[in-house]
Amino acid sequence: MARSYNCLLFCFIVLFIIPPTTSISNTSSKPKALALLVSKDSSTLQYLTQIKQRTPLVPVKLTLDLGGQFLWVDCDQGYVSTSYKPARCGSAQCKLARSKSCIDEYSCSPGPGCNNHTCSRFPANSISRESTNRGELATDVVSIQSIDIDGKANPPGPFVSVPNLIFSCGPTFLLDGLATGVKGMAGLGRTQVSLPSQFSAAFNFDRKFSICLSSSTTSNGAVFFGDVPFPNIDVSKSLIYTPLILNPVHNEGLAFKGDPSTDYFIEIKSILIGGNVVPLNTSLLSINKQGNGGTKVSTADPYTVLETSIYKAFIETFSKALLFNIPRVKPIAPFGACFNSSFIGGTTAPEIHLVLPGNNRVWKIYGANSMVRVGKDAMCLAFVDGGVNPRTSVVIGGYQLEDNLLEFNLAKSRLGFSSSLLSWQTTCSKLTSNF
Repeated sequence: MARSYNCLLFCFIVLFIIPPTTSISNTSSKPKALALLVSKDSSTLQYLTQIKQRTPLVPVKLTLDLGGQFLWVDCDQGYVSTSYKPARCGSAQCKLARSKSCIDEYSCSPGPGCNNHTCSRFPANSISRESTNRGELATDVVSIQSIDIDGKANPPGPFVSVPNLIFSCGPTFLLDGLATGVKGMAGLGRTQVSLPSQFSAAFNFDRKFSICLSSSTTSNGAVFFGDVPFPNIDVSKSLIYTPLILNPVHNEGLAFKGDPSTDYFIEIKSILIGGNVVPLNTSLLSINKQGNGGTKVSTADPYTVLETSIYKAFIETFSKALLFNIPRVKPIAPFGACFNSSFIGGTTAPEIHLVLPGNNRVWKIYGANSMVRVGKDAMCLAFVDGGVNPRTSVVIGGYQLEDNLLEFNLAKSRLGFSSSLLSWQTTCSKLTSNF
């Protein structure tokens, strides 16, 4: 009964604060799916996207943040919009965002990001690990490309808009560490005000999204919101699913007491390399009462990060599993294990298996996602040391996600994964080439 009541309340609030969506191209029907193109920045290795926001609409460049709570943008510099509306304390927007803060002490000139009697959430830069309690909650128009999923080649549809999308204003200093030209972060995390949740509510499609990150800095990947079948090769029908685990403790940036983590955690039972078990303390693979440990998926970390004892055992097992006794070379930061690239071919690197709960549930990591060329003569194991006692024991980073299709189903609380699309003779850039 309580669950049904909460669902009805959530639906009522969403319908109240997000009016029926209108299409920029005057299309009468609502889209069934949406797409954001994603590029890889060659300097920072961040994954970047762009939305159109405000009135009049302007393009806003953003860093993708898989576990981010919501969309946040810099409101200190050049935020001009006739449709900007601060979220007043006690409003439906504040309740949906679960804000417990009411600001009545601003001494600056009223404007975007600086209004009294408004509620706040805490925008966080997941790259620099900085966050702030100065984050006015507001709404504004956001425009995004729809997808014609009835078309044979999934061509892009018209741009559609959400008139009152909830976001948070961040101060300019929070942009430190982000790629050139970026004005904020696009949060896809497990909240009711993340982009996937708000898009699904506005357009009434399934509360799920998929990411497909390109390994190239010259071709795009994408984030898809809703259910998107791919033409010619429907990879989505062959995904392997594993439960998403809720970490009850928010462990990134500022948060209100009792807030759970907004990151996407999964359970790993063991790790195999070339069929050999990596010897590790399996208790590190579980989340303890303080919210520490476990495994999460992240676009903020360019490479997979392992707790020190796991990392050392991982390197040793990998080195032993390499064929032909390939010689090591001096490590090149941030990597701890590098090898002479002259001896490494396309099939030399052993397969890495992340063993998940259930029968035959294995996330396979092949050479393209395990080894990275560094300089002229070195191939390095694309995993890094996360130190002793990190908040999370295993963070699966961007390099290991590239050219993999990942489906995050928030309604069913599960993750679907394809493993490498190269085994399908395709890539993320090919799957998104029509957009």
